[in-house]
Amino acid sequence: MPLRREQIVQATIRCLARDGASGLRMKSVAREAGVSQGILHYYFENKRAILIAALEAVAADLNRRLEKLLKTSDDVPDRLRAVLRGYLQFADENRVFWIVFVEFWGEMMHDPELLRFNAVLYRRFRRALGTLVAQGVRRRLFRDIDPEEAGGAILALVDGVSLQRTFDPTALTLRRATRVCEDAVLRYLAR
Repeated sequence: MPLRREQIVQATIRCLARDGASGLRMKSVAREAGVSQGILHYYFENKRAILIAALEAVAADLNRRLEKLLKTSDDVPDRLRAVLRGYLQFADENRVFWIVFVEFWGEMMHDPELLRFNAVLYRRFRRALGTLVAQGVRRRLFRDIDPEEAGGAILALVDGVSLQRTFDPTALTLRRATRVCEDAVLRYLAR
């Protein structure tokens, strides 16, 4: 991604976190990025395009982190624990990530293109988690279960816990949230 475009995307993420999607103005993004509005329109056709670019950026960051975690060990349950810990820790350290997602979810309910984009993104996350579950099933470490369905259930759990921690960090400490998710997922998958 060219440096100027990346600068605009990062400014958009900051503006989304501060002003929300409904308050997102190209003028504010340009000011935050230190560029003219004309430069914004050179890189992005409209507000939807810049919103998608911001979501792609936070999703790509999460994806890079998860891909690393998926390679941490040969032991499937250990890798699964590492993924859960990493996902929750990322959400904990990067509150802006969840704010961007929440803003995007609100917008997508009224925009079929954004809804399709979200479906593709979540399908990718479910499949990544499902691949790990499938390895555990093949090695007879987990019960026989549909891997993508299990990936969806795991994703729903960590999304829900991460959102609770974003909205109310006192609800669960990171340590407790991690333990709750690990226990729930490993019981769910147990033979």
